[in-house]
Amino acid sequence: MPHTITVGLDGSPESLAAADWAAREALLREVPLRLVHAGELPLHAYIPFAGEAVPPPGADRSAHLLREVGTALRHRHPGLRVTADRIAGQPAAALTAAAEEAGLLVLGSRGIGRVAGFIVGSVALAVLARAERPVVLVRTGGRAEDEHLPDARGTPSSALPRREVVLGLDLVDPDDAVVEFAFDAARRRAAVLRVVHGWSVPPSYGDEDALDTGLDAGPAVRERRGPADVLEQWKDKFPDVEVRTQSVVGGAGAHLVDASREAALVVVGRRIRRAPVGSHIGPVTHEVLHHASAPVAVIPHD
Repeated sequence: MPHTITVGLDGSPESLAAADWAAREALLREVPLRLVHAGELPLHAYIPFAGEAVPPPGADRSAHLLREVGTALRHRHPGLRVTADRIAGQPAAALTAAAEEAGLLVLGSRGIGRVAGFIVGSVALAVLARAERPVVLVRTGGRAEDEHLPDARGTPSSALPRREVVLGLDLVDPDDAVVEFAFDAARRRAAVLRVVHGWSVPPSYGDEDALDTGLDAGPAVRERRGPADVLEQWKDKFPDVEVRTQSVVGGAGAHLVDASREAALVVVGRRIRRAPVGSHIGPVTHEVLHHASAPVAVIPHD
């Protein structure tokens, strides 16, 4: 199922928000949506999408959840192809295995305010740290309209173009999978791609004004010009995508968080580490996951 989008469901508002985002993404990509519930993942109390009664204790609540959410999503998104499965095992391991069978895994995470970011649960973190396929984290409270630019009254409107896709670019070791995912997401949304990258001023260039003289000041300037070289082939492959680059001094994490407030999606990479210990999530990705306002796509790479 490499072209299927899979979403983990437990009936919580977070997972229902993730399911709705995943449905819209599946339509954008013209692929099926797979709803999964891990066999040992506890079911939360939830308000049924379609107004059906919550099943009584002892009933097969997992099957009811999958059926009810699938029905609601088909009604809300005409043309959407939906399948549903219960998967066995501990939640983190089961969802990680589901991710390997999909083109994209979508998980929900609780928001802590309009621009304050996510509360990332232990299951989501464990999956993010181990999955070798792209994973998107979606916060609760997000609406389809929030992906679009605001109207004259400042209200996001689905009648207007979509907000930017933001890419955190690693100039030291850029990975094709991360860059291509961001370009493809921007193309499908007919959105601007904002590329944010950090760079450091070498100790020998203590005066940052020296970097604005137009002279080749050495490694700092060459690094600052780096995005053009990295992105050239992708601009040729995706000629319809408008690209804007943003160079920032120091780490890119805080700047990506700022950019997320006006973004439809933030895309970051994560180097695959198969060691049995360690967080397996780099500091920039970790900061973005915990503080971004928009959905975050984490793309693993070697």
